[in-house]
Amino acid sequence: MKILFVITGLGLGGAEKQVCLLADKLTSYHHQVKIISLTSAASNIVLPSNKSIEVISIDMKKNPLGFIKGVLNIRKIIKNFSPDIVHGHMFHANIISRLATLWKQKKVVVISTAHNKNEGGSLRMLAYRLTDWLCDKCTNVSKEALDEFIRVKAFRSEKSITMYNGIDVDKFRFNVSSRNIIRSELNINDDEVLLLAVGRLTEAKDYPNLLDALCLLPSHFKLAILGDGHLHASISALIKNLNLQTRVSLLGVRDDVSPYYSACDIFVLASRWEGFGLVVAEAMSCERLVVGTDSGGVREVIGDDNFLVPISDSVQLAEKIKCLILNNEDNKKIIATRNRQYILNNFSIESVITQWQDIYQSYWEPK
Repeated sequence: MKILFVITGLGLGGAEKQVCLLADKLTSYHHQVKIISLTSAASNIVLPSNKSIEVISIDMKKNPLGFIKGVLNIRKIIKNFSPDIVHGHMFHANIISRLATLWKQKKVVVISTAHNKNEGGSLRMLAYRLTDWLCDKCTNVSKEALDEFIRVKAFRSEKSITMYNGIDVDKFRFNVSSRNIIRSELNINDDEVLLLAVGRLTEAKDYPNLLDALCLLPSHFKLAILGDGHLHASISALIKNLNLQTRVSLLGVRDDVSPYYSACDIFVLASRWEGFGLVVAEAMSCERLVVGTDSGGVREVIGDDNFLVPISDSVQLAEKIKCLILNNEDNKKIIATRNRQYILNNFSIESVITQWQDIYQSYWEPK
């Protein structure tokens, strides 16, 4: 099959990583895959590992004329590539993918995947409804997120399903050597507790909530944050205002985050809203203890309410972190082992790829 992925951008994020991983795996199964990014090549951070996969960045401008040109550019790519499947990811890519296949000369299956329970306001949900007839299948990355899309009538239940993100469990596994190297680089002693957070510095991730929780924990609790975003300056200022400069490391973007999971003692997700919570699953695959806010699909990823706290509640977040670290070592090992097994059983990329191929195959008409 020929599969064309269209995504809003390839910056650092769960949707971006998932699309590249899907492209790599589908190529290994002898499908022809291309990726279109609506943003510029300069903003691409996450890319497929397989260098034979073509990534086309169309640098779409954020204005009505740019939108029209984007649709026409993708329509031209579709004509030249002649894909069997056009699979959009995230709002702008989903809408543009639908419009670009209007008046198509051959049958092209259009699939729209949302990656969050919150992809914008009522106008965006209206755009989904108005273009629904151009889409064959709609998916979201958690049941809670999908239910919300159906509730606001962005998706129709009869052609929508939950499709979880997949984890490369071979890549994301505990490594004691990586743990020692990263902790040494960060000057973290054996008697110090390293918390880790991974994600863009945006409102959704609610880093102020995490920093407030850190203030409530003893001084030997340290925090490393991987990611960047438009709130970098304000979060840096907040770290200074809370006198946390010696306890928090803003590490920016890293090409490979897997060694940092091994280095941490607890992975923390403090988000206000999430679709799936890919980084939580990656940490669990690395046999890490995790604490997350009940912010969407995170509940489904963790699979145990004992490791969830309400959103925007720094007191409960701090208490959960403290209680988890005070477990005896045998209990921590049991929890860590259970976390990896849960990911293996439910979210391995091989299982997810099989499900996607079944969906594609159900629509595909061989030439």
